[in-house]
Amino acid sequence: MNHSTCEYSMLYHHCQQFGCYTRSLRLQNVLCVDETCNQVLIFQSKEVTNLSVRAYVHANHHVYMSFSVLCMHFVYIISDSYFMQQLLKNSVLQSLIIVWVRSKRQVNSLSKLISQNLETLTSLEFRHCKLCAFFVHSICRALYDTSLGTHRIRHFSITASSLNENSIISHESSLSSVTLKLISFLSTGRSLHSLKFSDSHLDQFFGRLLFRDLVEASCGLSILDLSGNNLTGWLSKINRGSPSDSLFPLQAKTLQSLRFLNLRGNNLRKVDAEDLRYALLIMPNLESLDISDNPIEDDGIRSLISYFNQVSEKSHPLAKLNLENCDLSCDGVIALLDMLSKLRKPLNSLSIADNVLGSQVASALAKFLDTSIQVLNIGGIGLGSSGFRALEAGIQGELKLVNIDISKNRGGLETAKFLSKLMSCASELVEVNAGYNLMPSESLSIICSTLKVSKGHLQRVDLMGNNWDHQPAHVHMVAEFQHKGQPIVILPSPGAADVPYDGDP
Repeated sequence: MNHSTCEYSMLYHHCQQFGCYTRSLRLQNVLCVDETCNQVLIFQSKEVTNLSVRAYVHANHHVYMSFSVLCMHFVYIISDSYFMQQLLKNSVLQSLIIVWVRSKRQVNSLSKLISQNLETLTSLEFRHCKLCAFFVHSICRALYDTSLGTHRIRHFSITASSLNENSIISHESSLSSVTLKLISFLSTGRSLHSLKFSDSHLDQFFGRLLFRDLVEASCGLSILDLSGNNLTGWLSKINRGSPSDSLFPLQAKTLQSLRFLNLRGNNLRKVDAEDLRYALLIMPNLESLDISDNPIEDDGIRSLISYFNQVSEKSHPLAKLNLENCDLSCDGVIALLDMLSKLRKPLNSLSIADNVLGSQVASALAKFLDTSIQVLNIGGIGLGSSGFRALEAGIQGELKLVNIDISKNRGGLETAKFLSKLMSCASELVEVNAGYNLMPSESLSIICSTLKVSKGHLQRVDLMGNNWDHQPAHVHMVAEFQHKGQPIVILPSPGAADVPYDGDP
């Protein structure tokens, strides 16, 4: 094979021209192979169809480079010494995304690239990587800045990856060096702003150790995402005393600065909700809490109600709460809504979607709508026709709603009647999702009649999944309603009526 300049001129040219402006780089595993060959590129398969480098120049003159090969059946190698040290030698990377890096050879190359951009790199993300002991220790060494005595990373993320199988052990005292090194190293950073460990098979012992180290750190963390793991019991040893007790040192700054906490899908139970209530006491500036997809049940939400009451009196009360699919019943949610309706500073956003509540919750919901709530997701809670009828009757005055999801509630024609009343009373309403509600075709005329007289700011009304036949008359009926050239009313797609409706929770 003739390795002439033209065969890789696109890569060479882009790196030479834009390398010094590159701020964000995404590297697939094939770009992290360290070889000693002199050639820049060695193609080992004839099935490579297209190699491209895309450079995106933003207004601030930062360039985001994406290297990709448009074919899955290939193997190609880039000389580490030339590609990373020559083609990108003038880059000042700020963000680096690493995907599918698992071998020792790839880790070595990656470490060199990190070291080369040590003074500017502030965002590091790993996707689908296998974090063995060698991987973790190499990355930590590469990130360590001797002049600071720590690292400069502000945003650190591990998604859909796994620690070495020996890293997570069934005894907290036996946690491996991988876990200990990673958590200890990250928590020492003075500039750490966001930390994410998502969908990475982490257990209660990892969570407990991470929580302990963050309490004792002083990095001013703002965002913590631990979603998609298995943290049952991670706070079971929490000291439920006052913040002056040893677990809550007054000098701890990390969790006091926390604003966003995501614990979605961690198999948390009602006892975990009770433990979480005490942990939340050292997060006085928390604005957003997501505990969706955790079976905390009514007892769990009742444990948190007193916390919600307490934080509402603070200068920075909780603004967003997600409780989707938490095995809540009508009784538990009614108690929650009654409490939220009385708060001095109500929530801005609430989601209780995908809990089987039934129509009995409608009266409490109508009262809650009268607060300053702006974003509400009540999709898939089983309102039915009677629930929408009660909601319509309960709306009395002007609402502050901006976005509402009422999908998957089997409301039929009553859904359209409720929407008509809602659009008349919520002048700031921007988006509505009313899909999959078994609305008959005559619902469209009710909605369009309201849109004609509405003086609001609606940009989208989603009616997808409702089982009426696709007719040209429907398209003509909604054609006049547009926002910046895009249709406001989204009709069911052709053939949707032939698809069986599944409203089971």
